[in-house]
Amino acid sequence: MQKSRFSLHIILLLVCAFACTKSVRSAAETPPGVSLPPGSPVQRYGALHVSGRYLKDQHNNTISLRGQSFGWSSWWPQFWNAEVVSWLTDDFKTDIVRAAMGVDVKPAYLNDRAHQLELLKKVVDGALAKGSYVIIDWHVEAFHQEEAVAFFSSMAQTYGRHPHILYEIINEPNKTQTWEQVKSYATAVIGAIRKYDPDNIIIVGCPHWDQKIREVADAPLTGFTNIMYTVHFYAASHGQWLRDDCAYALGKNIPIFVTECNGSEATGSGRIDYPEWEAWFAFMEKNQLSWINWSVSDKPNELCSILVPGAPANGGWTADQLTESGKYIRTKLRGYSTRP
Repeated sequence: MQKSRFSLHIILLLVCAFACTKSVRSAAETPPGVSLPPGSPVQRYGALHVSGRYLKDQHNNTISLRGQSFGWSSWWPQFWNAEVVSWLTDDFKTDIVRAAMGVDVKPAYLNDRAHQLELLKKVVDGALAKGSYVIIDWHVEAFHQEEAVAFFSSMAQTYGRHPHILYEIINEPNKTQTWEQVKSYATAVIGAIRKYDPDNIIIVGCPHWDQKIREVADAPLTGFTNIMYTVHFYAASHGQWLRDDCAYALGKNIPIFVTECNGSEATGSGRIDYPEWEAWFAFMEKNQLSWINWSVSDKPNELCSILVPGAPANGGWTADQLTESGKYIRTKLRGYSTRP
C-alpha cells in the first residue's frame, strides 16, 4: 500500500511537470526586445496542436486560421518584408501568412540560397514581431529530400521554439509521385524537424497537386503528432468532387489545412467562379478548416494576384491598388475576423 502511494505520488509529479512544460511552451515567445502585440493571433491562441481532425489552440479550443500567402520568393521578392506582414495582419486581418519560398526554379533556394534565406527571414521575423502565425513553405513539386532535410533542420533549430511557426514540407507533389513516395519523403523531413522542434504543426502535401486527399485518408502517416495534410483548390477548376473527397477524409479523422486556394482556375487566371468559391468558404467554415489565399503578387492579368502591377512593395495598399480578387479576399478576411 505504501509502495502504491509512492508510485502515485511520482506519477502526479510527472503529470505536473509535463503540464508546466506545456504551459511554458504555449506562451508566446518572441525575439529579444520584441513584445507580442496584445490581441494578436499568437497572443490569443498560443501554441497550436492537432486533436483528431481539428486544429486546437493552447486552451484546447478548436480554431480556424485564415490568411494570405506570399507569391513565389523567386519572382515577387519586393513584397517579402516585415511591412507587408504588418499590413496583412492589421488591414486584411490575417491570422497567418505563408512564406512560399521557391526551391528549384531560377532564382530559388537551390541556386540563390543566401538571398532566398534573407527574404524568408524578413517575413518570418516580421510575423514573430506582429504575433502572426507563419508557414515556412518549401515551395516545390520535386522532393529534393537531402536539401529539404537540411533546410528544415536549420529552420527548426532557428525558429522551433516559437509557437508562431508551422512547416509545409512540400508545396504540391505532382501527378507522377505516389502517396507512398510522399510518405517516405515526409517521414525523413518530419524526423529532421522533430529533432529540434517537438510540437509545432507540420503540414504534408499529397499527390496530384494536393488533390488526392482520399489516398491520405486510406493510409495516413503514423507515429507522429501534430501533423496536418493540405488540400489546394482553385474554385473555377476544383468543385464539389474535391469537397466530397475532403468530406471523406474528414470522416476518417484526417486533419486538413487548405494552405493555398483562390476563386480562379488552376492556372491562376481564366475566370473567377464566385458561386464555387462561396461554396468552398461555406464548406471550410462548416468543417472548421483553416485556409490561406494565393497570392501577394502583382503579375499582370493574373486573376489570383491580389495586387495590380506596380503596387507599393511595403503594403499600405489602396482599393485602386488591389485587383478584383484582392478586394474580394480582403473583405472576406475582414468579415471573418473578430479583431478590431
